[in-house]
Amino acid sequence: MTFVDEVDVEVLAGRGGDGSAAMGSEPYKPKGGPDGGDGGRGGDVVFRATRNVHDLAWFADNPHLKAEPGKPGARARRDGAKGKDLIITVPDGTVVFDEQGLLADLVGEGSETVVARGGRGGRGNVRFVSAKNRVPKTAEAGEEGDDRRLRLELRTVADVGLVGLPNAGKSTLLSRLTAATPKIADYPFTTLTPNLGVAEAGEERFVVADIPGLVEGAHRGKGLGHRFLRHVTRCRALVLVVDLSSSDPAADLDTVR
Repeated sequence: MTFVDEVDVEVLAGRGGDGSAAMGSEPYKPKGGPDGGDGGRGGDVVFRATRNVHDLAWFADNPHLKAEPGKPGARARRDGAKGKDLIITVPDGTVVFDEQGLLADLVGEGSETVVARGGRGGRGNVRFVSAKNRVPKTAEAGEEGDDRRLRLELRTVADVGLVGLPNAGKSTLLSRLTAATPKIADYPFTTLTPNLGVAEAGEERFVVADIPGLVEGAHRGKGLGHRFLRHVTRCRALVLVVDLSSSDPAADLDTVR
């Protein structure tokens, strides 16, 4: 499957339910008066971080996300039910942007944010009874929910990032330091996606990320470019990996730096 670490989506929160303009009607009370309930609030769209999801590929196939609308009010002063929230899991480390800029940075299992709020439900005619209008026959319509275009970027959460040229031995080093089993072969760009592993040193545990290889001119788009470097922005330390068996290790180190 293609690794996806940036994607555009449209989120639409649920519309609020309409208020009811019902009039009461009971045996022997033909003029029971207004008794319409309020509409329910529309559902929110919520993003929740989890370590069980590793990239944003699901959003590439599902770019339009819509929460449930609120239910309309009913007679006998019954309020409509709230629309069900749409809760979407995203990878730990997902950054959410809207038209104004940064909206949320979701780091940590279970961290979440409401990216689109549901519309308010309309008020039923019972709410409009007054001394001047004892029998209101109208009710409010529900409000529309938020409609937003968002950009999602994944920035891997790791303690240590391994950075170097292709075939410098980053994947091999990761496989020795951790239980991770990255694909290893002797040709450029073996690593096409960040790989993660957990290393242990006594009672200490830390997450190591193997970042796809850089080549000279990556900042100009050569090779895989340098967009994968977003995955080292959260790292507390970077390890520059150099193959000492190459023809000029010092030049390789200069290239990476």
